[in-house]
Amino acid sequence: MKLYYSPAACSMAVHIALREAGLPVTLARVDLIHHTLAEPENGTNDYYAIHPRGYVPLLQLDDGSRHSEASALLQFIADQVPERHLLPAPGTQARLEAVGWLTLISTELHKVFSPWLWHKETDASTVEACKAKLHKRFAELDGHLASRDYLLGNQFSVADAYCFTIVGWARLLHLSLDAYPRLQEYLSRVAARPAVQAAMRAEGLVRD
Repeated sequence: MKLYYSPAACSMAVHIALREAGLPVTLARVDLIHHTLAEPENGTNDYYAIHPRGYVPLLQLDDGSRHSEASALLQFIADQVPERHLLPAPGTQARLEAVGWLTLISTELHKVFSPWLWHKETDASTVEACKAKLHKRFAELDGHLASRDYLLGNQFSVADAYCFTIVGWARLLHLSLDAYPRLQEYLSRVAARPAVQAAMRAEGLVRD
């Protein structure tokens, strides 16, 4: 498989999941500002030629097919290696809860952060509304994590890979998490996992 990624973007969740799953993957770095590839493919570095939507993650499977959307890819990866328990079994109430978390992260965190807080031209009132909504969700996560190590209990899942990646944007955007000690502990716990460290190191986000 090949993962098209940009460092610290939402694609990092998929990168983490692939490493947690133990699945072999090659990486293709994408410049999301210019929509170019670090290494040209088929004589071009135009990322739009690879993925018309122009964003990451994009996962190319061994049959050459390409697929996008983080929450869908995370579920697909988990289902490739059920013995790793990266998601509960399909059809169970536990799986319903897990998909609920993936959906909430996608809609209530990911799409509140992005694109609004990444663009300087965003109206100040919109920025403040987004920050208020994010803090409400941070507080919810802080309370949820009071009695568990991970979103689904004591078992790491791909939902944690997604949550870690997106909530991690708070630091990049200078949003304080001081009011959420359990959320901070959770982020540190996830960050310490060997697969997470490996993904961050490969993306140039941490050094040995």
